[in-house]
Amino acid sequence: MGVRANADTPEAAKLARKYGAHGIGLCRTERMFNAQDRIGLFVEMIMAQSLEERKTVLKKLGELQKSDFIQILKAMEGYTVTIRLLDPPLHEFLPNPEELMNKIFKSEQQNSNQDLTETKKILERAKDLAEINPMMGHRGVRVGITYPEIYEMQIRAVFEAMLELKKQKVDARPQIMIPQISSLTELDHVKKIYDSIKNEMESTHKTKFKINFGTMLEVVRACLTSSELVKTAEFFSFGTNDLTQAVFSFSREDAEGKFLPEYLEKEILERNPFQSIDENGVGNLMKIGIANGRKIKPKLEIGICGEHGGDPKSIKFCHNSGISYVSASPHRIPIAVVAAAQAALLSKSKKHTKRKKRR
Repeated sequence: MGVRANADTPEAAKLARKYGAHGIGLCRTERMFNAQDRIGLFVEMIMAQSLEERKTVLKKLGELQKSDFIQILKAMEGYTVTIRLLDPPLHEFLPNPEELMNKIFKSEQQNSNQDLTETKKILERAKDLAEINPMMGHRGVRVGITYPEIYEMQIRAVFEAMLELKKQKVDARPQIMIPQISSLTELDHVKKIYDSIKNEMESTHKTKFKINFGTMLEVVRACLTSSELVKTAEFFSFGTNDLTQAVFSFSREDAEGKFLPEYLEKEILERNPFQSIDENGVGNLMKIGIANGRKIKPKLEIGICGEHGGDPKSIKFCHNSGISYVSASPHRIPIAVVAAAQAALLSKSKKHTKRKKRR
């Protein structure tokens, strides 16, 4: 079983490689938009009044994202880099509506001459995008379908980065991963965008691109229908953080801040399920997803990219379940490498003991 890294910047990619990671299992593209020189542009894109305005800003963001991809792929030359398209809901990139209202209120109370027109516009947009339950709301592939120009920009940036690295003779191995998928129709919808850009790039530049297209399994329905998803997906990756939240019906932030410590203290739960995979619930769901996917494609690559990728107990479970690789934060790579090796040795030892008994 391989060990890859969760890395979103060239610096993190270099550090992960130094620690022994054989690739990147999760590159979160939204982290790139949060950088100081990007967030203003991203907000401008969200605030755009028309599709043309939005596309103009996305073109600028695409250039920045392409540059990031080039650097990350260079840092991981010869290894797979799994690039996840935008996952969070758009409102996360805007200021909190309460903060905006307070700013407007204070300014009006003080009879300030400050022009609040733009602030009021952002407040209205933030209110439009606000959700009651964002974790299960307008995020991931749902944003990619309702605002296809965002995913178009990101997919194109991956292909353009690959083209540039081909010219430099760099052995770049990107693959594109779609978050929050729950049905084959969603995945196929995005695959059409991917295919269109791929065909255009190959026709224009007279070259072939090998960029795999896959999906995260982090929605319960996706795990249960993996035999359908595998018809389009070339790889799977379990998003165990969100999958755990969905299976337990726990909000991680609320659970860990309120009742989870007491659940552990009173032994209602043996372990924090956000630290070690819950084998009976989440684990069984993962096994269903793995088995059904590999019935169709026996050599299907399947990874995990949640926090569990750096937990020794979870790594042992992943090895025994036939997971291809785990992905952990760079600083947890040495722990993951040792745990993966230990799991492999233990498994080999058990097989050897069984053979002896048969004799």
